[in-house]
Amino acid sequence: MFQKLILVGNLGNDPEMRYMPDGKPVTTFSLATNRRWSDRQSGDQREETIWWRVSVFGQQAESCNQFLSKGRPALVEGRLRPDPNTGGPRIWTRQDGTASASYEVTADNVRFLGGRGDREAGDFSAAPDVADAEGGDLPF
Repeated sequence: MFQKLILVGNLGNDPEMRYMPDGKPVTTFSLATNRRWSDRQSGDQREETIWWRVSVFGQQAESCNQFLSKGRPALVEGRLRPDPNTGGPRIWTRQDGTASASYEVTADNVRFLGGRGDREAGDFSAAPDVADAEGGDLPF
């Protein structure tokens, strides 16, 4: 069996790094992915945003903490981590009483997209050529 999740989106907050008891660094951040489409019935433009909570470990955690910031685009490859209590997303009730869910991802690989000044999803004109940097083809 194999599970791989590939997300491209913008960071919703600055990364937060901490250390596990064994001294291994772990960095967490939120990532927003967007989907836009036209409603077939009305022709109205629709948009959906899904928030992901990403955890990165080891040397990559240090790089993410150093080079990523709120608004920066990133590509995350990893696996979905279900809530151990429910087997699905982590579910909680917000302060206003509405239900909410968080999708947890453990990252295997994080790629920084765009230049230092890029803050909008899809503005990858200044992005480095990831295929050349990695010595291979893009996964999509």
